[in-house]
Amino acid sequence: MSLRIGILGAARIAPTALVKPASSHSSVTVGAVAARSLERAQAFAARHGIPRAHGSYEDLLADPDIDAVYNPLPNGLHGRWTRAALEAGKHVLCEKPFTANAAEAREIASLASSSDRVVMEAFHYRYHPLALRVEEIVASGELGELARVETAVCFPLPKFSDIRYDYALAGGATMDAGCYAVHMARIFGGGETPSVVSASARLRSPRVDRAMTAELRFPSGHTGRVTCSMWSSSVLRISAKVIGSKGSIAVFNPVAPQAYHRFRVDVAGTRRTEKFPRRASYAYQLDAFAAAVLEGAPVKTSAADAVETMTVLDEIYRAAGLPLREPS
Repeated sequence: MSLRIGILGAARIAPTALVKPASSHSSVTVGAVAARSLERAQAFAARHGIPRAHGSYEDLLADPDIDAVYNPLPNGLHGRWTRAALEAGKHVLCEKPFTANAAEAREIASLASSSDRVVMEAFHYRYHPLALRVEEIVASGELGELARVETAVCFPLPKFSDIRYDYALAGGATMDAGCYAVHMARIFGGGETPSVVSASARLRSPRVDRAMTAELRFPSGHTGRVTCSMWSSSVLRISAKVIGSKGSIAVFNPVAPQAYHRFRVDVAGTRRTEKFPRRASYAYQLDAFAAAVLEGAPVKTSAADAVETMTVLDEIYRAAGLPLREPS
């Protein structure tokens, strides 16, 4: 069996997230790409060795030789085109954040649950052995009772014309970087969905945040903090820390550990470090997507899981006094 994937949009992330890992995957081929113009799609296809190009997203969804779609469109378009793909009978690997807001996420999750198609949010880090190891250590009780989890995803994006700063496309630092920080806080914090105690934004424009910090409280009683930015004094900070009654885990670069990572566990006065494979997180993600479609394997970043993350993102925006993002 094989899985034939089409790309919705000639996005810059697509070669790294899908084309390259698919090139070494025995069961996956990238069969087509669509763009808003046929010329752009053809240029992208020629550059990356993709056999077919479509001049509209509708044409790709109607392609009978495509089993699934990868949706890396702007945030505000994720819901619309994931919905359209499901209605066309395609499986979907959708980039994060899953939708523009929690209400839209619930709608798509309901549609996904009533279909026999796989819908998976592309939190690639979640499938890397490093993330699985954090989850394993926390679940084992080695750290004792959880007290606090802190996650940060900060990187510089000084190009303020970038679509990630565009409110009309559901932009903002909390959407683009913060969705990682929130998701990691949920997963590394014992798998619970926290409530938002407070949030403070730094703005690029009246409705669009360039940085955000939020304090969290989890149902079991432990606390958390998420920090994210696309332009702030925290130029580059990608980290996670889990603190328990017996010890802690500190991770540098849990998002893309294949580039570089540090993983330290401190328990009862003893410190150890652990190392993980340099295989790309995107390759592990594609393994999981293919296994879900071809073998019925479970999906860790399901549409239902995405609803939980989007709920927290909405709460952060409300707590910061900003409007929720809306579908484009």
